[in-house]
Amino acid sequence: MNLRALFEPKTMAVVGVSSINDRHPANVIYNKNNLRYPIKVFPVNPRGGDVQGEKVYPSVKEIPEKVDLVAVAVRAEQVPAVFAECIEAGAGSAAVISGGFAETGRKDLQDRIVSMAKEASFPFIGPNCLGIYSPKSVNTFFLPSERMVRPDPGGVAMVSQSGGILVDQMVKFAVEGVGMSLAVSIGNKALLRELDLLDYLIKDRETKVIAFYVEGFGKREGRDFVLAASQSPKPVIVLKAGKSPGGSKAVSSHTASLGGDYKVFSEVMSQYGIVEARSERELVSFCESLSCYQRSIEGRIGIITGSGGHGALAVDICSSHNLPAPELPQEVQKAIRGKLSSSVQAIASVSNPVDLTGSAIDDDFAVTMQILSRTPEIDCILVLLLPYLPGTTSDLGARLSRIYRKEGKPLVAYVPHVEKYRMLIEGFELNNVPVSPSIEGAVQMAEAMRRCKPC
Repeated sequence: MNLRALFEPKTMAVVGVSSINDRHPANVIYNKNNLRYPIKVFPVNPRGGDVQGEKVYPSVKEIPEKVDLVAVAVRAEQVPAVFAECIEAGAGSAAVISGGFAETGRKDLQDRIVSMAKEASFPFIGPNCLGIYSPKSVNTFFLPSERMVRPDPGGVAMVSQSGGILVDQMVKFAVEGVGMSLAVSIGNKALLRELDLLDYLIKDRETKVIAFYVEGFGKREGRDFVLAASQSPKPVIVLKAGKSPGGSKAVSSHTASLGGDYKVFSEVMSQYGIVEARSERELVSFCESLSCYQRSIEGRIGIITGSGGHGALAVDICSSHNLPAPELPQEVQKAIRGKLSSSVQAIASVSNPVDLTGSAIDDDFAVTMQILSRTPEIDCILVLLLPYLPGTTSDLGARLSRIYRKEGKPLVAYVPHVEKYRMLIEGFELNNVPVSPSIEGAVQMAEAMRRCKPC
């Protein structure tokens, strides 16, 4: 099936729009797309009437233009009739927001719309989902605009069985400056499933990293997904629910999915080079890192800090992730010390972590990074920046990023995320260097590259 009409629609119908209840999910979808997105939207309700001065069409068939995408927000038992109208009208695709299908025991109703869609080659997302958020074109999430946090456009696409998890991740992405190309809530995934979305996103020009929140797979579906993901030229990250017996049971009642054997699935993903995120926080860090660096590293970390305590914490966290922070060769230590400013030359520790102390200036960080960038015993540089050090400036992030761009060795940074330090953080972000508000998050960014297969 061709999914272009689903994810790049120029026209959309919203079925279920109410003339008396402006908070109805269909109205929320209609209003924000009509007012805020470059898409032509048509409201539909069998009763007709008007909404905000616009004609409400009694049927999709009566819309005078071909519709690319139909957002369906009516009672479950009404969806087959809506599908029949869409297919007869030649509509391109649908997002079925409505619940009340297999997740509530109505598998017969779900099977019915799947059969109709397959026979007509009519692609749809859902049911029991939020649908599609594309920053530049469409938003079928039934969340009021003032309550929805939208990340900037970027290179991460996320596919999720849970709408709630997806919205949560979008909030985290926005806070940490991770841009999105597409967000898709697939709910019961009755027709289009992870494998279909993976195939589409591999070909999508805007997407650099593909992330999945997975609750379960059908028989043999998990194996097929892993095999396809292992062949992806783009990094694939998976956050899997249903790790425990109780979680697996909750998954089944949520989207009628089979949780499967998590341990086996996790081992297979690792074997095939698919990056598994074990928490929501890891997912954010991994997405940010791999959207900047589509590469694999062995994992030897060189740490630069202005605080001995931060350096010690970083070593501990690296160790917990099986990322070694090896002692630097004597000639490298000598080269670093010889280039440091006179105020720190005698007091800095240069073994790894390289602790430049609170007296360090921008030049000290820059020369250390340049030397580590040319040290073969180091695969990735972790810089811990404390913006309140008196000798450093807000240009340091941009300056270190410029060294990365020249030398090519991956750089990840820790900077406390508060507005006062925004200029320093932007120095990294504008140069496509990942920066985390926690040391743990920065180490996870390096871990993502170690887990990722070569792309």
